[in-house]
Amino acid sequence: MRRPQKEEKVAALHEAFGAAHLVVVTHQTGLTVAEVTALRGQMREAGASFTVTKNRLAKIALDGTPFEHLADLFNGPTAIAVSSDPVAAARVAVGYSEKNTKLKVLGGAMGSQKLNADEIIALAKLPSLDELRGKIVGVIQTPATRIAGVLQAPGGQMARVLKAYADKDQAA
Repeated sequence: MRRPQKEEKVAALHEAFGAAHLVVVTHQTGLTVAEVTALRGQMREAGASFTVTKNRLAKIALDGTPFEHLADLFNGPTAIAVSSDPVAAARVAVGYSEKNTKLKVLGGAMGSQKLNADEIIALAKLPSLDELRGKIVGVIQTPATRIAGVLQAPGGQMARVLKAYADKDQAA
């Protein structure tokens, strides 16, 4: 790789680190091109990206970003998963590593908070933002539905009692 290509790669990585909320660092020993392509597709669907990196270029790109403290993880065959969603990259990387042992999650960071592999796995198990919003809406709607049912019940009971009296009078 020539110097202009390296500078371009460092600039792209620096921009990705600057825009990210979550970075997951992985070792990807022995992944085939087809497996990496499948993983990238899953990442794209989740709103994240997966990039195989040169350690030296990644360390240079980390300078001046909130993820500077991750430099010590860049040893060996390293790849990074980056996302603006605080859970997406972790969920896909952990899910893929559970199915394919060639990918190993080393750690990462959410903003300036460094996370080890166990914390990334715990983060991956959290529900997504859309799921949380759905649960909140459900919790908010449930009391309103119950109140409406309680308010309608006396009126319905009164109507049944009146109908029973009317049926009784007609029968007599």
